[in-house]
Amino acid sequence: MKKLILLFIGILSMSISNAQGIQDALRYSEDEIRGTARYRAMSGAFGALGGDMSAVSINPAGSAIFSRSHASLTLSNESKDNDISFFNGFNSSSNSDFDLNQTGVVFVFNNTNTNSDWRKFVFGFAYDKIQNYDDDWFAFGTNNQSIDEYFLANAQGLRLDEISAFPGESISDAYLDIGEIFGYTHQQAFLGYESYILEPQSDTDDNTVYTSNVAPGSFEQDYTLASSGYNGKFSFNLATQYQDNIYLGLNLNSHFVNYDRLSYFYEGNNNVGSIVNEIGFENVLSTTGTGFSFQLGGIAKVSDRLRVGLTYNSPTWLRFQEETTQFISTLRDDGGIPTSATVDPQVVNIYPDYKIQTPGKITGSAALVFDQKGILSFDYSRKDYSNTKFKPESDAYFVAQNNILSNSLKAANSYKMGGEYRHGNFSFRGGYRFEESPYENTDIVGDLTGYSLGLGYSFGNTKLDLSFDQSQRESEYQFFDVGFTDAASLDTKNTNIMLSLGFTL
Repeated sequence: MKKLILLFIGILSMSISNAQGIQDALRYSEDEIRGTARYRAMSGAFGALGGDMSAVSINPAGSAIFSRSHASLTLSNESKDNDISFFNGFNSSSNSDFDLNQTGVVFVFNNTNTNSDWRKFVFGFAYDKIQNYDDDWFAFGTNNQSIDEYFLANAQGLRLDEISAFPGESISDAYLDIGEIFGYTHQQAFLGYESYILEPQSDTDDNTVYTSNVAPGSFEQDYTLASSGYNGKFSFNLATQYQDNIYLGLNLNSHFVNYDRLSYFYEGNNNVGSIVNEIGFENVLSTTGTGFSFQLGGIAKVSDRLRVGLTYNSPTWLRFQEETTQFISTLRDDGGIPTSATVDPQVVNIYPDYKIQTPGKITGSAALVFDQKGILSFDYSRKDYSNTKFKPESDAYFVAQNNILSNSLKAANSYKMGGEYRHGNFSFRGGYRFEESPYENTDIVGDLTGYSLGLGYSFGNTKLDLSFDQSQRESEYQFFDVGFTDAASLDTKNTNIMLSLGFTL
């Protein structure tokens, strides 16, 4: 009878069987076109220029600047260096990989009707990597708070018979049934109870109060994170030139996301009265997603030297599928005998699909073009991250998360400046960018600053470009979402070397 009652409750609870949060929303809301070497060398200040495949990804009108059909591809070496601090512990990590981060082609068709004001029509296809999620770091330190607070926060108020195995039921079956019936929070409480971290006030089915078998004191803790994946987009571009000075364009973008993360938290203590002295907690997340967005843009030649541009990026509508696995082990003092407990359900949690709507963005641009000698360019963008939303918005869990997003995030401005000087077949480039934090509390994620340098050489119809850029940002990485909310401080430096080959067709 009890099993039938729980199944009935489970049908009502299935819609909240998820655990997405602000870190997930922000991960997929931030975008940064890796781009061609010329684009990166000028720090992405290309909204009013065009004539470059990555410029087309920023302002779709940029393809109409091409006088002839064009193709390019870009190879990159991307490095990420982290300085990590957690209480009294300090560590560093470094990761580097090679990738094909950009490729594209545009086809230019000049209008043979000399009486028409529409000078040319352009269509093209492009692939761009928006984000690289490859990362690997290790944090350690001595803390006065235990991870037991995470399991207590999840368990308090829940019935004991909802977070424990039935007599004769295996750990795998219990973990799976609890997840399907009650959801993520109950599963976390189950792990805490079955690993002996949690102690019920009374050993009865209706108990809802829990204490910890970890005594107060100091705790040696470490946290390992390894992530991989990317956020990319395919774009279909349409553009046109009207008369001699107006360029208009549209991008239709198909997005795809792949993100995998493994984290392992370890804690040890020798506190007097502590029954549980060691805890190891592993979480594996696998996320895939697809989405859609569009861009509208225009470029105007105000004079022979001055160009201005305006671009609207729509929100990106993304749909995600997520899977998780979990494992926990503890070492406890059982009447003076060290005893280990392992809770390894070997169950893959497959959550209901959910959606994220990332915020739109407006970009205004201006550029000075000095004949064939050089360029000075500036881009300003504004993106309101507080408009990020989980969907369906009718879900009670997502209602709470969207309120957190609205209150914690804000509109962020970004500024990009770049220049190019040409001498013979050589081009020398440089740039600077500044991006505000998307958080109201900039201690969580700080502002980003970066600079860039580059060199190009033209062989006529073929161009070879090389760039170097570096950016830096400080952030806080919170290990768990409730109870135990301490975070490691990261000072992250991203370094990119790009090599592009461009062809006039």
